[in-house]
Amino acid sequence: MLTAEPIINDIKDIITQSRETAIRAVDFQRVLMYWHIGKRIFEEEQQGQARADYGSYLIKYLAQQLEPEFGSAFSYRQLNWYRQFYRTFPIVNAVRSQLNWTQYRMLLRIDDADKREFYIAESVKNNWSSRQLERQIYSNLYERLLLSNDKQSVLAVAKNEIMPTDAKQIIKDPMVLEFLGLQRESAYYEKDLEQAIITHLQDFLLELGNGFSFVARQKRLHLDGDEFFADLVFYNRLLQCFVIFEIKTHKLTHQDLGQLQMYVNYFDRIEKLPHENPTIGILLCADKNDSMVKFSLPENQKQIFASQYRLYLPSEKTLLEEMQKEIESFEQKVEERKGRYIVGNGG
Repeated sequence: MLTAEPIINDIKDIITQSRETAIRAVDFQRVLMYWHIGKRIFEEEQQGQARADYGSYLIKYLAQQLEPEFGSAFSYRQLNWYRQFYRTFPIVNAVRSQLNWTQYRMLLRIDDADKREFYIAESVKNNWSSRQLERQIYSNLYERLLLSNDKQSVLAVAKNEIMPTDAKQIIKDPMVLEFLGLQRESAYYEKDLEQAIITHLQDFLLELGNGFSFVARQKRLHLDGDEFFADLVFYNRLLQCFVIFEIKTHKLTHQDLGQLQMYVNYFDRIEKLPHENPTIGILLCADKNDSMVKFSLPENQKQIFASQYRLYLPSEKTLLEEMQKEIESFEQKVEERKGRYIVGNGG
């Protein structure tokens, strides 16, 4: 007997994809309409530049004429947005068809051109929804990546101009886990935090960033009759390696680093295939002493990382202050090395 199930599913997929394509096409035409309106307003405004208040007068007049007929999308406030849209993106070919007007409205609030370009590139590359873009902006993703990278490499990775070769290029410190819905004032067991991450796995993958896929939870490791369990195991297709997460709800200790190092060694020797890169281990902790981490691990190692988690969205000011501390620390190290060099050469 012929079953109609396959053809029904295929036709349903065709209908769904066609509808989504049509919606995206309509959204983009709306975006282009707003861009052309903004361009026309800007051009008219320039002709009346002798009057400082001409732009405001013009937009008020246009709103009075257009809003009663075409609705709130042509109010004074919205027409101002269209003018700003054109001024921010004066080349129509630079307007991306993958982004809708809600996303462009968010992007227009970003003054820093590099920061705005980063979020555009990441949105297009990862097919972010409006909600996902909003979350990444409010979690200060750009600033968090800058804490351990230079601006040029952050933008280059976002634009696919270079492929990440170092875990530092994609791993964030701190990691923001506000989507778990846990109260930051409360104490949690590690299993509670782990369960919350599994429950919100899609959001956690968004926070991890490009190329991550989930492999296992509480992965059992057999060592001569003894059993150990790695909390969470992921794979990153860009770095082509396993990524092991150990969750610690206390301040990080050197014993925690040793435990994770053992797990990383196990994966490198037992699980890793010849063509894959060395395993990466990340200690997701409530608090850490960066100097302790530094001196507990070999110098210049690139496999073990400690990332502090936060159960709330950090402010941009807080992250900028942390970035300034990193810059000052780097400059101090450079000066110390210069001093040692001068002394060593009899200066």
